[in-house]
Amino acid sequence: MPVARPLAIVQVSPYPLEDEHDVDAFVRSLSSELAQRGHAVTVAAPSRSPGLVRDSRRRIRAGEALPEPGSSEVRVLGVGELLPLASTRGGVAPAPPVDVARTLEELLTGTAFDVCHVHEPFAASAASVALRHSRALNVGTFHAPTERVLSTQVARRFVERFFGRLDVRTASFGATRELMLRHFPAAYAVVAPGVEPGTPAVSRAEGDAPVRIAFRGGEERAALRLFLRALRRLPPELDWEATVHAPNGAAPTLRSELRERVRILPEGRQDGFADVVVAASLGTFPAPGILLRALGSGAVPLAARLPAYEEVLDEGARGLLFEPGDVETLAAQLERLIRDPALRARLREGNPGRAWAQVADEYEAIYAGLVGRRHDDRERPEIRARLRARPVIDVDLHMHTDHSHDCATPVETLLATARERGLGAIAVTDHNEISGAHAAAALAAEHGVKVIVGEEVKTDGQGEVIGLFISTRIPRGLTLRATIDEIHRQGGLAYVPHPFDRMHSVPDYEHLLAVVDEVDALEVFNPRIAIPAYNEEAVRFAAKYRIPAGAGSDSHVARGLGSVRIRMRDFDGPEEFLESLRDADIIGRPSSRYYAQVQALKFLQTKVRRPSAARKG
Repeated sequence: MPVARPLAIVQVSPYPLEDEHDVDAFVRSLSSELAQRGHAVTVAAPSRSPGLVRDSRRRIRAGEALPEPGSSEVRVLGVGELLPLASTRGGVAPAPPVDVARTLEELLTGTAFDVCHVHEPFAASAASVALRHSRALNVGTFHAPTERVLSTQVARRFVERFFGRLDVRTASFGATRELMLRHFPAAYAVVAPGVEPGTPAVSRAEGDAPVRIAFRGGEERAALRLFLRALRRLPPELDWEATVHAPNGAAPTLRSELRERVRILPEGRQDGFADVVVAASLGTFPAPGILLRALGSGAVPLAARLPAYEEVLDEGARGLLFEPGDVETLAAQLERLIRDPALRARLREGNPGRAWAQVADEYEAIYAGLVGRRHDDRERPEIRARLRARPVIDVDLHMHTDHSHDCATPVETLLATARERGLGAIAVTDHNEISGAHAAAALAAEHGVKVIVGEEVKTDGQGEVIGLFISTRIPRGLTLRATIDEIHRQGGLAYVPHPFDRMHSVPDYEHLLAVVDEVDALEVFNPRIAIPAYNEEAVRFAAKYRIPAGAGSDSHVARGLGSVRIRMRDFDGPEEFLESLRDADIIGRPSSRYYAQVQALKFLQTKVRRPSAARKG
């Protein structure tokens, strides 16, 4: 799916920029491709450079977090030093420092990104902080997590809640997808990484020596020990030399028979080329990027038979394999490659893997699909012209009468109270019943209050949805989609109340995403919700999908009526109502304890957006 216009995209990695982690390499390559296509791309990640962090904060506060349009530059921001969970090698990472969290909050609330693409958003990391503060459409990519890393997610409900903010989840490998499905079930699209470019291997004629073997850093120390043991088993007459990039800078002590052939380099230092690259992980911390870089440089990979490694090597078509921990087979495979230059040539000439342009194609399609699900919020001039001539009224969109099983307020009392509280219109939305709304509509003229006939319908395990401007009762127990279809069949509007409030029957992200195109309006403030964060979650969802935002008292007693209300132009029918709602203000009485919070939420919904983007979308 092509993207209709250039997007503002932020890629967030949890790994320090200076560490050259596989995830950072992925982010760098993908961002470069996207920037070349005209998208404005910002990369945000921890950094150990005080100068970069200071400059990044200055840019954020000056409104310069995005590169200049059409520049093809990738703007790289350092958000402070932060140790991500996955790099603690089995320990739980400390909570993000306050300055890191604040910097990311300033970036994501002050810059109008279309897409926030977070990588490995496990708690606690820069990526998880970004997901907490993002106001954009969220894409999450899981690269190569392990059982050990996932087992450290002790606050599973907390993690699952923030994962719930992801609009799309992707995995870099099928093996990663299967692992995530076991721990955090959801839909994951597999988008394989491209081949990382490396230092090209120099082609040599048959018989040239020595054969150069490399062990790259990034894997666990046990893998290095296994590799050195395999080298000691090679026949002494073979002509080879090896370079070891010690993981975590831990230089091993070499036995005498290896000292003349093996050199130790710090991790990250470039060492020219290699004929063979060994990835010997026992599965604790696999690093598929080692193999991708080997393919990119023309080296022959030799890898442990781990699922992600097998995927990269296409089940052995692009390199040789051995069982994890099997030193004898590793040594035998090394001997084959040293003795047989034709085998090395054949494997080197195989399919080198995907280009990063293909990866960018797939993510661009994912971004376009998300952006395409946003509601069209362009003004409709012919309706606007009619609305400008109408008076401004206060409206309460959510309330109940004694026709609901959980309310004892008579219809007459409700209408009298609405008039007394200065409401010009109300929506009567009894639970799974429409008779109260019809009774109120029949008495509306007498009380001088407009009544929207509605019903709050409980679906089959997918939460509740309100039908506004309907005429016939909708039975409970249908699917969410079927209920919305019936609302629309009656010419009504589908209005989702108290979304994300786990104390109500709510359609959560999973269900809302499936019908987001069909939802006409979203309740972003409900004073009966005990935890304010649920209202804020609704504000974010409505804003990023450009769904008109509503509010209501959800009153079950007359004295609660109008505690939260919408100030909007008077309307005639659902079409005018929806257009008027787009520019409405959510307000409270000056004495209302909800007023300040409502105003803050409304600001988030309406102000932190690019006006040009809002109209071009």
